[in-house]
Formats: sequence, structure tokens, C-alpha cells
Amino acid sequence: MNGSEWFYKVHAERLSAFEELLNEIYTVCRPKQSDYEVRKDLISAFNEIAKDIYSNLFTKTFLQHDSANGFSDLACSSFVNLGYLLDFLILQHDGFSFYSFSGRSGNVPVVEEFGSFVMDLFLSKSDLDLSVNFDNSSVKFSHEKKIQTLRKFARKLYALQRYGHFSGVHPVTAAKVPVLKVVDCGTKIECDISVENRDGVSKSKIIHMICSLDERFQKLSFLMKAWANAQNINSSRDKTLNSLSVILLVAFHLQTRNPPILPPFSAILADGSDPDTVAKSLNKFVNYGKRNKETVAELLVTLLIKLLSIEKLWAKGLCASTYEASWLSRTWDSKVCCISVVIFAYFTDRSQNVARAVGKGEVMRIYKCIQRTSEYISAFMDGIVEVPTLKYHLFGHAAPFQEGSQTGNVKRRWKYNRSPYQE
Repeated sequence: MNGSEWFYKVHAERLSAFEELLNEIYTVCRPKQSDYEVRKDLISAFNEIAKDIYSNLFTKTFLQHDSANGFSDLACSSFVNLGYLLDFLILQHDGFSFYSFSGRSGNVPVVEEFGSFVMDLFLSKSDLDLSVNFDNSSVKFSHEKKIQTLRKFARKLYALQRYGHFSGVHPVTAAKVPVLKVVDCGTKIECDISVENRDGVSKSKIIHMICSLDERFQKLSFLMKAWANAQNINSSRDKTLNSLSVILLVAFHLQTRNPPILPPFSAILADGSDPDTVAKSLNKFVNYGKRNKETVAELLVTLLIKLLSIEKLWAKGLCASTYEASWLSRTWDSKVCCISVVIFAYFTDRSQNVARAVGKGEVMRIYKCIQRTSEYISAFMDGIVEVPTLKYHLFGHAAPFQEGSQTGNVKRRWKYNRSPYQE
């Protein structure tokens, strides 16, 4: 595999068979309608939980014979535990004092989905990323405030865990972005809940819209994500590639083809980076990549060739910028370099490295997977291995080739019913 043009000429027939294999993988691994539905149900359930936690009105009336005694210890304790701002009104009548309390929690947040589900690049086993967003977006949430919010949700979810509705409730507060991990018992879907992750919501919507420019972007991103997942190199928690890194790597590859398939993100975001503005901007790039006739199989092969050719350069500061659609040289803090060997400049914040979690040891594992995959594809092109072997080594059990999916016949076992007294 030393030159893509030579490769195409020599292996045209086998390349066509490889394209058929990728189309089959894509068709089978795509989420079913039920996968969408159960995630939408989960999002609705979390919004009901949010309403329960942040109920707008808590009213209690206390009758006390002697107003000088103040509030009872029980009442004070209850309101302290609620953690709400309280107004009270004292009305005196015939020697009795009536204490009326009105709790104000501020606005009720909306639990909003983002990540691969919004991009429509998720697998049936993919986690569901959620963000707890409050109405007042102008108020900056501190790290501590985000942790406090997640702890409120954790308390509620611990209670629901006792009833078997959720499992694995685990706040991860030491991370740069605090998250609350929880698994829905009915569907086995793991949810990662963060707070005020509006940037994540916005970029997910933008990626989804950019996918509409050329179906090859959506297809190749999905297949590379499925491949990375099957190779166990698709987890920032394990210091390998997160999904956004994989997707932006694909985008960069399509931007740098000749002729290009996708425009630089700087052109797409020229008028602004909010989703509504981007949607209008994309109208200027309809059929942008039409002159490029490469198939998904050809693009996957050339992507692997590109990655192998620059393996040693990441640590020297090489940066693939989707914003500029070109290679850049960046000098990173030495600490960052240790955990961010594979570098992609993020398209709405060019100073951010979305693959910063990749470790030095893990990048070696990633490249072993790329090398091994390239060898199997080469062996397939030479007729040494056939489709079943290639399929297994590239995608493992990610392609079950059978009806149904992980959540295909699963319905959530319970419907969340709000109760202001439920704990």
C-alpha cells in the first residue's frame, strides 16, 4: 500500500468488493427505530426527574401557639436540606402565628441530549450524553456549582437505584468536565450527565448538519467509529480516541482530498458558530464535494495510509486543523503532549485539542490497530483473506448480521411519575 493511485488500478475489483462489505456493515450496524425511541424516552424521564428536583413551589404552613419560639427544629432542618431560598410571611390572629413558606428554586433546567446521538453517529451500545442546562445562559457556572448540581441529581438517582430503575450511579467530580454516570436498568444504556455543556450541544448539532453536505462524511464517520469501538480504542476514559476525535479526523481527511469533499470549517463558520447561523451558511456549500468521485472504501484506505505516514510527527507538534483544513505546527505544553499525542484543532475553539486525553502508551496501541487493519485490507486486496475474515478483524462483533439490536426489542420497564414527596 505505497501509493493510492497504484493501489486503485491494481485492486479495482477487490476494492469494489470492499465497498460492498462496508455498505453491508453500515446497513446492519445502523441504529433501529427502537434505538432512537428508547433514548428519547430516557431523555423525557430525566427531564421529569429535573422537574422533581427543581420544583418551583414548596409551600408549608406551620401553626404555632407562641410566635416567640420561632420555627421548630424539624421545620428548619427540612428547609436547610431542601437547599432553596425561602420567603416567609407571619400572620398573627388571636395569639396564634401562621408561618407560610414559599420555596423558590429558580428556573427548572432542561436535560438536553448531545454527542453521537444528536450527530446520528451512535451505535446501539453507545452511551447517551446529556447536559443539564438552565435558562439563564448568561450566568457562568463555576466548576463547584456544576458539581453541586450533579450531586442533586445523584441523590435522586440513588433513591431510584434502590427501586431497581437505575444502577451504577457514579459522580466523577475530579474530571475537567464533571459528569454523573448512571445506567438505565431497562435498556442497559449508560448515560453521562454534565452541566451547562452548551458547547457540546452546539457542536453536535453542527456536526450533524455538516454530515448532510455529503453522505460519505456520515458513512465514513460511522464506520470508523464502529471500527474504533471494535478495536477497543474509542474511549477517552481509557486514554484512547473519543468519538469526536474520530469524527473530526474523518472530516479533516475529506477536507484534504483532491478535490476536497468538505470545505474548511472556517468557511462554514464565517458568519457565526450558532447552529441557526451555520444552517444558513451550509446552503452555500451544497454539492461542494461533487467533483470528488472517491468511494467510501477508497476514502477509508487513504485515511489509513495518511495516518500511518505521519505516525511519528504527532509528538513533534503536528496538528490536523479542521478549521483551516490544513496541517499546522503547534507547540503544546509538555504536560499536554504527554496525554495528547494525536492532535486535532477544534473547530469552534482553535486552541482546544479534542484528543487531549490520548496517552503515550495508548497511541502506540492505536497505531498497532491501524497497522494491523491496513495489513488485513492489503491481504484482502491480494486475495489472501476473504470477506468473513476481513469483516471480523475490522469490526469484530460490532456487526451482528442478525435482526434486532441491543435495544431492538427492549422497552423501558418503568415510566417516571413525578411526585413532590418522592425521595
